[in-house]
Amino acid sequence: MVYNAEQTRDFAQQQFAFLLVEQTDHCLTLTLNRPAQKNALHPVLVNELAFAFSYAHHNPDIWVVVLAATGNVFCAGADLKAFMQSDDIPSSIPVPAEQVIIGDLFKQLHKPCIANIHAPVYAGGLLLVGGCTHVIAAPNVTFALPEVKRGIFPFQVMESLLAIMPARKVLDWCMRAQTLTAADALQYGLVTQIVDDTQQAVADLVAEICQYAPLAISKGLKAYSEVQQLPDQERHRYLYAMLMETLSTEDAMEGIMAFQQKRSPVWKGK
Repeated sequence: MVYNAEQTRDFAQQQFAFLLVEQTDHCLTLTLNRPAQKNALHPVLVNELAFAFSYAHHNPDIWVVVLAATGNVFCAGADLKAFMQSDDIPSSIPVPAEQVIIGDLFKQLHKPCIANIHAPVYAGGLLLVGGCTHVIAAPNVTFALPEVKRGIFPFQVMESLLAIMPARKVLDWCMRAQTLTAADALQYGLVTQIVDDTQQAVADLVAEICQYAPLAISKGLKAYSEVQQLPDQERHRYLYAMLMETLSTEDAMEGIMAFQQKRSPVWKGK
């Protein structure tokens, strides 16, 4: 991750300027909070996201991350003007030693990440949506990639979407600057659920996921990310090693014992 475990140890004492942070039980909720700028991504917000994701990755007590937003736009993509200037912003998050690549944040999180989409998403905002494991959207939500209208191309968004949607549809979307409805996005696999009350649906999904072994899920997501980088002939060997590693955990032993004793398991995340 961009920040190491030691750097995120004082997470609770940090001052976030554009990110609302709430930790409840085993869930970390991160809410984009630049409504006047349509939650457009700029250097400070990107660093704050990287810091929060790093904290979630390193903290075994965080089992699920929820990504939400304030205002009438979930995210308008990159704030290009802000990337070209430096403002005095009241954020205590340290400047990272390396460039933050948003797509990599999600790949390296290795924990379930649920997007609560209540409003339209544009351009680079699709990087956030594409990186999540679950996307809960309101019926009136739309998703747009207008980059080619501005002489740009959604390069990183394309990469994130190719892991989710059919390649021809992704390329067509990128080239024709279309706007997808929530129903379209559900059909193509970008959205996992459409509901009127996204807040309740997210809460229900968090509760369901937290019933199950958090370390097993984390290792599974890590394997999903890493196995794609391996040659075909090495994949099953790697996955077998991951299975053996998971079977040796306290949670696996607890799960087997609870099953035998016909009781609910008590997960420790170890």
